[in-house]
Parts: sequence; structure tokens; C-alpha cells
Amino acid sequence: MIWQDIALSVGGILFTVALIPTVRSRTFKPTPSTCILTGTVLTVYVVVYITLSFWFSATVTTSTSILWWILAYQSKQLGKGVA
Repeated sequence: MIWQDIALSVGGILFTVALIPTVRSRTFKPTPSTCILTGTVLTVYVVVYITLSFWFSATVTTSTSILWWILAYQSKQLGKGVA
């Protein structure tokens, strides 16, 4: 394992942990466009990490990406009045 993979993984873990309260919140959600854009960019990052054999970074970024896609779904539901 190379140090870059470790550094990116640690940062990704911190981002994931920081995002959990937003996913659990019943009232505040980012706009759907923010969630979709962030989820898309992170999904592309996962592919890049895999091509570089940054397996830990790819795994952590996958979890962060999934949380953003969940937020996209939640924010659309909140906009419909279903929280």
C-alpha cells in the first residue's frame, strides 16, 4: 500500500463521518442538484482510484458517494413533502 492511498482514505473517512448527520436529519437536505453533482463526481473518482490501484480510497469513496446518492433521493422526497 502506498502512502497516497492511505492519505486519501483517511480524508474520505472523515468526509463520510461528517456527512452522516445530514443523511440522518429529517429537516435539512442539500438541494438535489448539489447531491447529484457531488455523487457523480465521487463516482468518477472511484473509477480513477481503481485504475490507480488505490483500493482503500476506492472503497471509502464508494461509501461517501452512496451517501450523496441517498441524500439526492432524500432531498427529492423532502421537496415532495415526504420526509
